[in-house]
Amino acid sequence: MSTLTAPTEAPPAGPGRPAYRVTGQRVLSSEWAKLWSLRSTWITLGLGLLFLVAFGLIASSRYKSGIGSGHMDPDFADSTAVSLSLFGTNFAQLALGVLGVLVMAGEYSTGMIRSTMAAVPRRLPVLWAKAAVFGLVTLVVGTLGAFITFGFGSGIVSGTPAAMSLTHAGVVRSLLGAGLYLGLVGVIGTALGALLRSVAGGISVLVGALMLIPGLVSLLPSSWRGDISPYLPSNAGASMFALTHDSTTLSPTAGLLVFLGWTALALAGAAYRLVRRDV
Repeated sequence: MSTLTAPTEAPPAGPGRPAYRVTGQRVLSSEWAKLWSLRSTWITLGLGLLFLVAFGLIASSRYKSGIGSGHMDPDFADSTAVSLSLFGTNFAQLALGVLGVLVMAGEYSTGMIRSTMAAVPRRLPVLWAKAAVFGLVTLVVGTLGAFITFGFGSGIVSGTPAAMSLTHAGVVRSLLGAGLYLGLVGVIGTALGALLRSVAGGISVLVGALMLIPGLVSLLPSSWRGDISPYLPSNAGASMFALTHDSTTLSPTAGLLVFLGWTALALAGAAYRLVRRDV
């Protein structure tokens, strides 16, 4: 007896699904879209630019009025058009650094980080993309603000001892250095957000590192202070855009290298925790 077996028919093939690959360009595009979709991005970037321009123009006007009245504030006695224009850098760095923390830590507070890491399982490309995108944005905003403020500020102090133009030695370097400093502050803020995974914690460490620690170091004996102070993040960063230097400050190149070292340290800590700990 023979048994006949009915041939089985293969199920019809469904429509083919496109093969998606996680690439660096796509991760960058994703982080770029997420950054500009947040209302806080526009508001905080606007505040950073406002602080940089407004305080620079206020300082220039204060200097001009002091020269005219003959009652110069001692804090402005040796100022130049560059130092007056960049007076708002310390205020702008807080706004841009805080936004950097929010860019990364905000995803942990909302739980969106789970979706982000599900889309990019290797994790580290997310950190590099966030740092690169936000660092570039803050670099552009800081540089644009520095040149705008100097353009108006130099006009305000025209005809005074502080008057300078872009052709003076070191002016362009100082303005570019200020923009680069603010860009790196944004990267550090992003790294702190990934390292601490807390908006409050990241902002606290950022403010402490940039503003509180230099004040505490000033309480140390002068022999210690001279060896420590130039290498603090804020002081090393300030030497990047200072027009003149003395024995107590770093050169622009040395200040840049030191500040890059602090930035790399923050990124390394963020990368380690991102890889080693669950989201």
